[in-house]
Amino acid sequence: MSKLSDAVKALINAGHALPGYTRAGAQVRPALERLASDAGEKGIGLPAWVTVSTAVSATMNCPEAMTQVFELANTSNKQSQRTVAQNAELVREVGLKCISFNGIPRTINTLGAFWSSLPTDVAESLSTKPTRALTPANLDARQADGLALWDSVYLGFERSLLAKLARSHPDLPVHILHGHYATLLSNPRAGARAPEPVGRVLTSLVAVACLRAQTGVGPQVVSHVFGLRKAYTNGDAHAEGEFPVEGGEWLASDDGNLWLLESVDKLVSAIGAGEGTTFAPGLRPKL
Repeated sequence: MSKLSDAVKALINAGHALPGYTRAGAQVRPALERLASDAGEKGIGLPAWVTVSTAVSATMNCPEAMTQVFELANTSNKQSQRTVAQNAELVREVGLKCISFNGIPRTINTLGAFWSSLPTDVAESLSTKPTRALTPANLDARQADGLALWDSVYLGFERSLLAKLARSHPDLPVHILHGHYATLLSNPRAGARAPEPVGRVLTSLVAVACLRAQTGVGPQVVSHVFGLRKAYTNGDAHAEGEFPVEGGEWLASDDGNLWLLESVDKLVSAIGAGEGTTFAPGLRPKL
């Protein structure tokens, strides 16, 4: 196999191309602490604020912030009935679902670094059993689950939006439904569930947090803010197999939407050291 020349390797890793992780500066932990404290004052439970802050950290390519979210969750007064392993599994599951909004590379890198940062006993206690493999026995059910989630998020526009996507490319709705909503964003059914499932409401929080932190995708932010609201107005947040999300109904209100978006913005500012998002800011000028 051929080797990369020194010149090619140097250009791949050039500073202006931002090839590595975003480091968590000293301002990140206080920002996370403020978010957690404010969430508690608003009646927002640990799973919700951990989900939002993890999704922002993953979008910003900052695994150190993800680790700080995990550590903060473990010391939170709200976590008395949760184990350290549960909190680690929640961060992992949120990071996995970020694939649907951020793409695969950032999830590969941030989850890998997050796992490496965990104490050995915690890392060794995490699940090693996959839950989303497709088989002939579950294929129809998983596809039905994906379509049901799509319909829940986009109720009122669910079929017209699929038709619009198909005009862009006939396989676009196929991939979105079967590659994301069916196999990733909807949860495996009972008996194959992840150790810490991210349900209907938390999945909407993942979507809003990732997309807001990216910037440039306002129409999708609008869609998933409405998707969060529809989880409650249409009763899907309370469907069989769903777990109650403390503060979720308030987050689906006008005031809750504002808090959610502003909290994402503040965390992006902290992780980005005031320079904004790292998702796709363009190459920095060569100095």
